[in-house]
Amino acid sequence: MKVLVVGDWHSELHEEAVHTALLGLGHESIRFGWHQYFKAGQRFPFLSEVAGKAQNKYMLGPLVSRLNADLRRLALSTRPDALFVYRGTHVLPSTLKTLKDNLPGMVLVGYNNDDPFSPQYPMWKWRHFLRGVPLYDLVLAYRQHNLNDFERCGAREVRLLRSWFIPSRNRPVVLNARQRRDFECDVVFAGHFEDDGRLALLEEIARQGWRLRIFGPGHEWDELLKNSPVLNSQGPVRQVWGDEYNAALCGAKVALCFFSRLNRDTYTRRCFEIPASGTVLASEYSDDLAHMFEDGREAILFRNADDMVSKIKGLLNDDEQRQAIATAGRMRVWRDGHDVGSRMQNVVNWIQEISSGRVE
Repeated sequence: MKVLVVGDWHSELHEEAVHTALLGLGHESIRFGWHQYFKAGQRFPFLSEVAGKAQNKYMLGPLVSRLNADLRRLALSTRPDALFVYRGTHVLPSTLKTLKDNLPGMVLVGYNNDDPFSPQYPMWKWRHFLRGVPLYDLVLAYRQHNLNDFERCGAREVRLLRSWFIPSRNRPVVLNARQRRDFECDVVFAGHFEDDGRLALLEEIARQGWRLRIFGPGHEWDELLKNSPVLNSQGPVRQVWGDEYNAALCGAKVALCFFSRLNRDTYTRRCFEIPASGTVLASEYSDDLAHMFEDGREAILFRNADDMVSKIKGLLNDDEQRQAIATAGRMRVWRDGHDVGSRMQNVVNWIQEISSGRVE
């Protein structure tokens, strides 16, 4: 199968993971990324950078028109069996319509890891994507509650495609001396800040006297931590990626996970990455997550600060139990197919079902 993978392509966790997994499954995958369209030009770099950022943010202007024209040309010249659009904020409905008219055998697949129906987003952000929903042959939802949202939006067919872990990036490793110095701790949180109570929970961790490390965007965390009496020693915070992110998880006895209220999450990517790394997942409770992991045996799910502290304290005082939960959690994410290869195999199967239905 030949698949044209389309998206912003600024991260190795998203479009690149899809592309690599498809290749690993024996399929042909063609890249089309639009991130580079909005970089500053050599002539008038300041003005072009400002203009590029504005067009990228608001998804309008000559650069958006150009990337859509280039996408149409690439698809028409390569004639893929499927077009996989990852978070298609910049793909115009007219582009999808042109491709459907000229490549009737191609299956159009749209996937969005964000929640385009969340009231906390400005609606203009998703205007192209949502108008294009009825044109896709298959829309893939990241979370359960978006299945009905997409159906109401006119989607022809909707399936649930959860996020994933990447085996080559999320795995148990033995830390070297430098990594132990940088990453060993009792509890780690690696992620962004949202004003959803996570700061108070991290403060409660620090009050217990446990070794805590926080990683993430410094511009979000540093000022908050500086003003916290119990977390001011944590700054400055730095972002960790790739092997460093994996080492940060492996260096901790317990790794925390919080849900994005912006996206109305009931699970997140870290729910798979943390167990895959061989570290105990300690996450906010949700019914959705409780169906994926057995609380107390494969992960720790907490409902409030007291519950969190009590459960983490038990783990830090019992190495054997902690290792048993970490091992069971890792086995669960592999057994249930939460790796990116299994996810893409599902996508391939769905595309083939749609293609075979057309032939019949």
